[in-house]
Amino acid sequence: MSNEQSLFPAYLLPEQLCIGVFVELELAWFKHDFARSAFKISTETQLREVLALRLPRYRYDPERSEILFNELAESKAIETIPQQPDEPITSNDPALLEEQQRKKFLVQREQKILETEKAFSKASNLMKNLNRDLLSNPLAARVEMEALVSEMVTAFLESPEVTLHVMGERAGGEDVYYHALNVTILAMMLAKELGLSCEMAHELGVGAIVHDIGLTKIPDRISKKDASEYTSAERNLRAMHIEYGVEIGHLAGLSANALAVIEQHHEFTDGSGYPNALKEAEMTPAARIVSLVNYYDSLCNPIDISKAMSPHDALSLMFAQRRDKFESRALALMIRSLGVYPPGTIVQLSDETIGAVISVNPKRSLRPCVLIYDPKVAKEKARSLNLEEEPSISISKTISPRSLPQKIIAYLCPRKRVTYFFDSKNLEESI
Repeated sequence: MSNEQSLFPAYLLPEQLCIGVFVELELAWFKHDFARSAFKISTETQLREVLALRLPRYRYDPERSEILFNELAESKAIETIPQQPDEPITSNDPALLEEQQRKKFLVQREQKILETEKAFSKASNLMKNLNRDLLSNPLAARVEMEALVSEMVTAFLESPEVTLHVMGERAGGEDVYYHALNVTILAMMLAKELGLSCEMAHELGVGAIVHDIGLTKIPDRISKKDASEYTSAERNLRAMHIEYGVEIGHLAGLSANALAVIEQHHEFTDGSGYPNALKEAEMTPAARIVSLVNYYDSLCNPIDISKAMSPHDALSLMFAQRRDKFESRALALMIRSLGVYPPGTIVQLSDETIGAVISVNPKRSLRPCVLIYDPKVAKEKARSLNLEEEPSISISKTISPRSLPQKIIAYLCPRKRVTYFFDSKNLEESI
């Protein structure tokens, strides 16, 4: 290949792809299921999975492909997976138009949830490997971790509209990875809205991803034990995870800001935290944000799931009783971002119907959009109610999913773990 040719990327149409082509997927890492974004297609299954991405064209590397472009152009076309066109929303009947719009909304919402579940499952697996590698090859792991954070920054902080669901459905050893993801993404979002620089947000992300890495040196019988059951000695040993985490961070060559996140994520602005009882002015801006989000997620997703608080109750507790522990601006912004009734909250309305909050209203936090439980209506046709447009209906109370019959839980689909939603476009309009 000439130097002139190498300056320009090479592309193939979907029907030109075949086994032996080295593709470079121009998608964010969480938009596909492959371990890497650049690889050689080696099986029919892999080929069809690449085609299922439905890209209009595919970038490829001729030098690393086993087949020449001329051969590709003449090769037998692979049948691409047809894309289903959106159902047109056209009708003179207002009732039918409303039904079509609701159906499209629900389909798009479900698709977004599925895509995000895939993204966070993949990120969890990547983090599992990173945590392991931090102990065996810390310098190499740091490079991979910084690359991962860069992808997350690009995907979640620089897009005009950031919509994110952070969730975990599996109990046991993986919880630590979902907790780290929850903390990292929410903290980076708040960092953006609070005006932290891109460099600071990146370092915050690196520190947040491994803020609990020191727990790998604490025996499971202690690290996975409910805090209320600790003896004094066990509590002191668990607190050592911060010192261990800083040691691992030093070995990996983390920046001072990332190390501060690890060291200070259990400090509180009123000086009641540990290990050094720091006050607000002594904490770094990034650490103050991570401390806030870490505390919130720990309330929603504790080790003992039976003690989990709803997002609404967690935010209410933090604001009403513990606000002195957190930077006031960051706490106010998180409440405004997540809403008084964060999505995933099960509520009873004033007309006694039950529903699940599916999106927040940053301008009127008490009037979110609610998915209504109605046994007479099929789940896929469930009605959503925008309380801003229904002044006669309000939220009476929140309900713990554990107190509901299984059929209602299955209908409303609340996750075993908490789901967060953050819409920065709407937030920016409301500030």
